[in-house]
Amino acid sequence: MLVSDFHYELPEELIAQEPLPDRAASRLLHVHCAPGQSSRDPFDDRQFHDFPELLRPSDLVVFNNTRVFPARLYGRRGGLRSQPVSPRNPAAHGFLHGRVEVLLARQLQPEPNEWQCLVRPGRKIGVGEHLFFGDHDELQAEVITRGGFGERTIRFAPVENFFGLIETIGHIPLPPYIAREDSSTDRHRYQTVYARERGSVAAPTAGLHFTPEILARMRARGIETAEVTLHVGLGTFQPVRSERVEDHQLHSEAYSISEEAAEKINRARSESRRIVAVGTTTVRTLEYAALQQRGEIRASSGEANLFIYPGYKFQVVQALLTNFHLPQSTLLMLVCALGEKENVMRAYEHAVRERYRFYSYGDCMFVEY
Repeated sequence: MLVSDFHYELPEELIAQEPLPDRAASRLLHVHCAPGQSSRDPFDDRQFHDFPELLRPSDLVVFNNTRVFPARLYGRRGGLRSQPVSPRNPAAHGFLHGRVEVLLARQLQPEPNEWQCLVRPGRKIGVGEHLFFGDHDELQAEVITRGGFGERTIRFAPVENFFGLIETIGHIPLPPYIAREDSSTDRHRYQTVYARERGSVAAPTAGLHFTPEILARMRARGIETAEVTLHVGLGTFQPVRSERVEDHQLHSEAYSISEEAAEKINRARSESRRIVAVGTTTVRTLEYAALQQRGEIRASSGEANLFIYPGYKFQVVQALLTNFHLPQSTLLMLVCALGEKENVMRAYEHAVRERYRFYSYGDCMFVEY
């Protein structure tokens, strides 16, 4: 299967740059064609306000309760390999005090405080380089290993209240297709209203549309909900660099499923009730956990790296609420696996024609069969 099979053309002006004033005011494309079924128009144009009524009263809706933290740090590098500043080497001063950007992706261990991250400019940041963050160098780190494509492992010097400092000097890690600096508004809008567990560098964006009122309407219809956790890291937005889909491998991301969530999910399955996932991260969490236990969901935690693409046989999830995703991305491939590639790609073409808003702050689609 070729990665290029998942390409579509998107006018740049359809990429949402700002959130809507009302979270629930987004449009919703309802895709409802069974796998293998031929249908000319297997989708309807709706509003997200309709979502509670699209659900069945017997559904179990599963959310990812991860919380985004200000994981983007701007600082300077120590210039370990720079030459002394002199008239013959004027560029050395820029190297010595050059700006560096670090995206903290995953804490590998708290003591010593080591993180997997992406750095820019990647080619200039070598092992042994010292990095300084904050107006008064409140955070300091050293690069201890180097990977490809800008990946590094860094170790922070000990400080009191590390995450308190991150909250103060860090920036919300908006995706690169949002062509602006983050603002104070993003602190709460690039976050679901049910976010609890700190650890993500990107929001599970399907959840951004929910409001307390929408959740209350779901409860009023008797719809049960459950929460799992998957901390969004490099695996979710890692570009596919191979030509063949099957040659790609995902980064691992930390997940956990509580006893309460496992009990709800297993009870719903035993009663032949539908499992509706909010977001692709929820799908990967549930399907990965099921694969580890021969189809059963148990309370567990660990590292998930399941790559889902067309041909995958779903064990748990039967419907999905999701935003629109980048061309040739693993997220788009997952949606195509659930809703059938032809149906989903036609739905994307329809969304472009109808001027839907795309990506993180954009509109959404509900895929069911």
